[in-house]
Amino acid sequence: MASVLSYESLVHAVAGAVGSVTAMTVFFPLDTARLRLQVDEKRKSKTTHMVLLEIIKEEGLLAPYRGWFPVISSLCCSNFVYFYTFNSLKAVWVKGQRSTTGKDLVVGFVAGVVNVLLTTPLWVVNTRLKLQGAKFRNEDIVPTNYKGIIDAFHQIIRDEGILALWNGTFPSLLLVFNPAIQFMFYEGLKRQLLKKRMKLSSLDVFIIGAISKAIATTVTYPMQTVQSILRFGRHRLNPENRTLGSLRNVLYLLHQRVKRFGIMGLYKGLEAKLLQTVLTAALMFLVYEKLTAATFTVMGLKNVRKR
Repeated sequence: MASVLSYESLVHAVAGAVGSVTAMTVFFPLDTARLRLQVDEKRKSKTTHMVLLEIIKEEGLLAPYRGWFPVISSLCCSNFVYFYTFNSLKAVWVKGQRSTTGKDLVVGFVAGVVNVLLTTPLWVVNTRLKLQGAKFRNEDIVPTNYKGIIDAFHQIIRDEGILALWNGTFPSLLLVFNPAIQFMFYEGLKRQLLKKRMKLSSLDVFIIGAISKAIATTVTYPMQTVQSILRFGRHRLNPENRTLGSLRNVLYLLHQRVKRFGIMGLYKGLEAKLLQTVLTAALMFLVYEKLTAATFTVMGLKNVRKR
C-alpha cells in the first residue's frame, strides 16, 4: 500500500502530466489535422499541411487550436492517472529488482485499462468540442452546439444517455496496447542505453521516446481511427449499429472503411498522427525525465527503483 501511495509515484504522475500538456500544446495543430482526416472521410486533401491550410483559410487562424482547453484538461488528467498507476504497479511488482520487458508490457496494459475506464468521458467531450464549428465534407455528420465542457456533458447525457460518455470504450480498451507497447519499448531501450552509459542525454530521451511511440502508433492506428469516429458520435449510422463501442459496430466501421477506401483507408491521417504523436511523445518524455530528476534532486531524494 505504501508503494501505491508513495511520494515517488506522485512525482512521476505530476511530471508525466506536465510533460504531456507541454508537448501537446506545442504540436496541437497536428492533432487537429489528424482528427479531421480520420472523421471527415470525404475531405480531398490528404496531407497534413494542406489540411491545416484549408482549416485556417475556411475557419480562421486560431481554428487549429479549437478545443485546446478540453483536450489539455483531459490529457492532464489522463496522463496523471496513467503515470501514477504505471509507476505504482511497477513499484509493487518489481520491489527494487530490475524490471523486464514482459513486466513493463503487463503493467502498461493494466495502467491503460484503469486510465480508459476513468477518463473516456473527458475524451468523448473534448473530441466533440474540438470538431465543433468545423466545415465538414461529409454530409452524414450531424453538427453540434455546445457552450463549453459542462454544457457538452449535459447535452450528451440528456440527448444520448449517460452511457454515450463512454462511446468508443471498446476500441479504447483494445488501444491500451498502444501505451503498453510504447512504454515497453521506451523502458527497454532506456535499459539498454543505461548499460553503456551512466546517464541519458536529452537527445537520447527524445529519440527513444520518438521510436517507441512511432512503433506503438503504427501498430494500433486502424483502431485509433474507429475510436475517433465513435467518440465523435455524430455520424448518421444505421439503426442496427447504434450500440456505439460494441464489437459489432467496431467491425462494421472497419469493414465500411476498407470497402470505401481500400485497406489504406484504415491508415488515413497516419502521416499527421505520426508527425504529431511521435514529436509529442518525444517532447513529453524529455520534459517528464528532466522534471522527475530535478524534483528528486531538489527534495534530496534518489529515484532508487531500477528501471
